[in-house]
Amino acid sequence: MLRRGLEYEQYQVAVANDGQEGLRQFEQWQPDLVILDVMMPGLSGLDVCRRLRAASAVPILMLTAKDEVSDRVAGLDSGADDYLVKPFDFDELLARLRALTRRVPAAQPVLHYAGVSLDLATREGRRGSRSFELTTKEFELLALFLRHPRQVLERDFIMERIWGMDYSGESNVLEVYVGYLRQKLEAGGEPRLLHTVRGAGYVLRE
Repeated sequence: MLRRGLEYEQYQVAVANDGQEGLRQFEQWQPDLVILDVMMPGLSGLDVCRRLRAASAVPILMLTAKDEVSDRVAGLDSGADDYLVKPFDFDELLARLRALTRRVPAAQPVLHYAGVSLDLATREGRRGSRSFELTTKEFELLALFLRHPRQVLERDFIMERIWGMDYSGESNVLEVYVGYLRQKLEAGGEPRLLHTVRGAGYVLRE
């Protein structure tokens, strides 16, 4: 529910089902904001919060099921910037997120791999000294690959991230956009970086 609601509000969302996965997702995505549930399998939300805070100043919103002083104090002591008690109104969650992102301006990094760069602020792509323009979907697709270099990304994973679970358009849309990206990445005669892995998906690698 949270993922769908946040994506509707134009957030890019990565979801983790437990604390360890959450830490791995954080390393891969380097998000602008983290929402943590106190109660999670394995590492608790408080433990994850402490580890994140030791490594990053990313804004953290804690979710707790109990309106108890001890829960709130523990969350703030672990490094969270704010907390919200469940059940909560989704508009209240959005208000808290906006306040946190205003407090710390979101960084707009440049993604790099093997001579390819993508400026997330200007949306300009470059390979070496050559620049190229990208459509919205091409930009999102290249950003996804640059965040996961050398990792084979399954077709279903890419489709969910870029087109959403409920996409009902052309079945070959991913193949078409991979072709578009390859044309732009290889327009100067450069070697291929975006490879097909038969029966699996695609990988960005030298």
